Amino acid sequence: MTGEFEHRHGFPPGTNQVRPADHDDQVAARTLAHVTPAPADLVTFYESIGDVTWADVGNGCFLDPAGDVLLRLQEYGVVRVGTDQEAHGLVIGSNGGGLSYVAGSDGAVHRARTASLDEAEFDKVADDLRQFLELLERSLTRFNADGDPGHL
Repeated sequence: MTGEFEHRHGFPPGTNQVRPADHDDQVAARTLAHVTPAPADLVTFYESIGDVTWADVGNGCFLDPAGDVLLRLQEYGVVRVGTDQEAHGLVIGSNGGGLSYVAGSDGAVHRARTASLDEAEFDKVADDLRQFLELLERSLTRFNADGDPGHL
């Protein structure tokens, strides 16, 4: 993606990487599994992947490190993603345009409709983390082909 970026856009690319998990990330992933009903696939993801930073794909796409997810959980708690009292999740990243991604306790991934999480409304974007990552992969492929990632 970054090879032709400057030629296409007229400025050098920012950080665009999938960073492997280090020891601290893996410890944070295990802690996340113990302190909240985090979906198993999210914990597995964080045991291998530290974070995803695609600063130049659309407005950007960011999947935060497990340590940041834990800090946000400690500071703000879980996020309600529906009208059901049981429908809650963890903020795991954002689209770079201010909209957060939330992994629900059922494994589904939701995107906030507004930048504020206070009484936010969400749209389900994927049934599980795998499907969400596949959507991100298609966005990256589309961005590489024509410069438009679609709606992340």
